[in-house]
Amino acid sequence: MHEPVLAREAIEALAIRADGIYVDGTFGRGGHSRLILERLGPHGRLIALDRDPQAAEAARAMGDPRFTFFKARFSELSMVPAQVHGMLFDLGVSSPQLDDPARGFSFRHDGPLDMRMDPEAGMSAAEWLAHAEQQELGRVIRDYGEERFAKQIAAAIVAARRGAPIIRTRQLADLVGQAVRTREPGQDPATRTFQALRIHLNRELEEVSLMLPAATARLAPQGRLAVISFHSLEDRIVKRFMQSAARPEVPRKLPLKASEMPQPVLRIVGRAQRASTEETRRNPRARSATLRVAERTAVPFNLQNTRIEPGARWRN
Repeated sequence: MHEPVLAREAIEALAIRADGIYVDGTFGRGGHSRLILERLGPHGRLIALDRDPQAAEAARAMGDPRFTFFKARFSELSMVPAQVHGMLFDLGVSSPQLDDPARGFSFRHDGPLDMRMDPEAGMSAAEWLAHAEQQELGRVIRDYGEERFAKQIAAAIVAARRGAPIIRTRQLADLVGQAVRTREPGQDPATRTFQALRIHLNRELEEVSLMLPAATARLAPQGRLAVISFHSLEDRIVKRFMQSAARPEVPRKLPLKASEMPQPVLRIVGRAQRASTEETRRNPRARSATLRVAERTAVPFNLQNTRIEPGARWRN
């Protein structure tokens, strides 16, 4: 069974009340959901979301009347009540997705080059690579993979597809390996390119940017928002959003007493947490995980016209 990362820390961060309503925004295979249900009483409720059809299959086996599942992106929160007591989002790709060669997320096993969180929707990686312009290829690999050899990799992809379509994971990994001149110790040269394509195809950063204000708007006062991220790009969005929402909007050049200062929408709870040495040894995927937590205040929050771009400051 898939072992959720930072499970104990995330569940503790939610400060679960027995009769509360909670949301597991990234159900995966249900690891975090089961832990939340263990702490809920008979009147508690858990709502889970995931766009992966295999996650939907796993959810059907839960068999708990307190549990409701929706096949949806985690930014699609319209089915979530307006006053929930906590939300947990475990971002990125899950271990079962990585370990299944048929999903095409990993270069460690040869498989079809797919990479879609929902294989029933959108364009596969193979389809996108077949037609993307070289400049767009380079931009995606540079921006989402933080790859310094993005131009060389893009050129190699365009040259290779003239001879044959790029449709297998090992095919792409070998191509990238030939284009990257130097290798980082302990990291396959294809790692950053695969990350970049996955983020782009699944609009992962856009999803995070849409989810954060939508989730905040549905939290009850003292409700907790807990987000686990796995790479610097998504963690940067979460960090900036929470920091900005935790700062009150103060009119410029308006003298105010301390008692008159407006209160912020969120209060940051503790520092960012990372996996322990023991968890990292047991589960290498935990190495890059970061957990950030914030608590909702009683200040009204208007989601209308609220929008954040990936990497941008949030503002209301």
